[in-house]
Amino acid sequence: MEIKINYWIDKKNKSFLGKGRIRLLKLIDKYGSISKAAKEMKMSYRAAWDAIDIINSLSKKEVVEKQSGGKGGGGTYLTDYGKKLIKNFENLQKDINEFKKKINEKYNDKF
Repeated sequence: MEIKINYWIDKKNKSFLGKGRIRLLKLIDKYGSISKAAKEMKMSYRAAWDAIDIINSLSKKEVVEKQSGGKGGGGTYLTDYGKKLIKNFENLQKDINEFKKKINEKYNDKF
C-alpha cells in the first residue's frame, strides 16, 4: 500500500503552478523556445502559450518573456523570477515527499 499525494498551487481561484507547468518552464529554459518545449511535452503550442499566459498573469513578476526577431531570430526565456519559482516549487516538493513518507509509514498497516 502507498498513499499518493497530488498537489498544485492556486492563485485567485485559478491553477497557477503544478508539476506539468514546472516541467514546461524547465523545458523553455532549456530550449529557449515554447514550441520546442511544447513538442517535447506532446502538447500544442497554443496550450503551452495559454499555460504561460496564465502563469505570467497570476505571478507577481514576469516568469517567461518572449524576445522578438533580431539577427539570430526570436526566442523565449525564463526570467530570474521564473527560475526562483521553479526552485521554490522543488523545495515544496521535497517537503511534501518527506510528509508523504511519514504518513505512509504511519498508516502502512491501517488499510
